[in-house]
Amino acid sequence: MALIPGLLVAGAAALLAFGIHLLVPAVPMLTAAVALGMIAGQIPSVQRLLDGVLKPGLGIAARRLLRIGIVLLGLKLSLVDIAGLGWQTIVVIVLIVAITFTATLLLGRLLRLPGTQPILIAAGFSICGASAVGAMSAVTRSKDEDTATPIALVTLCGTLAIFILPVLRIPLGLSAEDFGVWVGLSVHDVGQVVATAQIAGPAALAAAVVVKLTRVLTLAPMVAIVGLVERRADARNEALGAGHPDYVERPAAKRPPIVPLFIAGFIGAVLVRTLFLSPDAVLSLGASFSETVLGAADIAQTVLLAMALFALGANIRFRTLARTGWRALIVGLASWLLIAVLALAGVWLLA
Repeated sequence: MALIPGLLVAGAAALLAFGIHLLVPAVPMLTAAVALGMIAGQIPSVQRLLDGVLKPGLGIAARRLLRIGIVLLGLKLSLVDIAGLGWQTIVVIVLIVAITFTATLLLGRLLRLPGTQPILIAAGFSICGASAVGAMSAVTRSKDEDTATPIALVTLCGTLAIFILPVLRIPLGLSAEDFGVWVGLSVHDVGQVVATAQIAGPAALAAAVVVKLTRVLTLAPMVAIVGLVERRADARNEALGAGHPDYVERPAAKRPPIVPLFIAGFIGAVLVRTLFLSPDAVLSLGASFSETVLGAADIAQTVLLAMALFALGANIRFRTLARTGWRALIVGLASWLLIAVLALAGVWLLA
């Protein structure tokens, strides 16, 4: 029963975010959901509710519903679509993700960002925005205050991209398809990618979505690598003992799995889409059935992620960010610029 109030509020926020998207199509539903959470988190009277009666339900939304939404996101991607990109494009995607992730992580540590913020910002900017932040926070056992700043940054930069990138298309001499590839390589959240690319037409949108979802697929190996590092760090700490000078205080929780269950579910969903639900599927279940399943999954995934991102956004406190977030802002803007430049270079290289 304690979960119901928070879940109801998150559901109402998702519905309101959908209404905002209908009124202003340029604003993706998931971006609107994060923004609503961020706004709610700044109102003193609402803060008391968020930290009180609503907290259990919002906590479930921010964790479990987010993970279910990520699993369903896998149904958007077919391995056939990835293969259709060609090996050159796949290599470029992997290189851009790896370079952006590594550079952002190193810059975050150089500027001494607190807690797990460096790795969360790196995941958000290099892979898939707030969803990647939530996924990575699970394996790094991050505190709520560590996730708030990265989510605020990827939401801010991803929203700005919707308005800035289309303006740059003509001066940069990009065709519609090249612009779509650039957007898919550089913009953070899937909804933001759609909102940005559709301005240039269907060809740009189609290219952007496939490239972006291929980027999303890199979330699985990145989380697995971080999970392995976390487990080794825990094992090393246990071997050293609390009295050793090299002992590092770590969260008191069970070791994270190398591959979290929801990441395995995401990969499984990709395989289901490839084998059963795509037009080229070897074991196709039929076009009408596939369309029904994918349509229902898309609605469920969008609603669940909207509820989760509202809950994550509600943890953000601008007053705290103003005092402690300037270094994180530098890291986020630098990462955003880096991935935009690398993506543009990748587009020109592929062309």
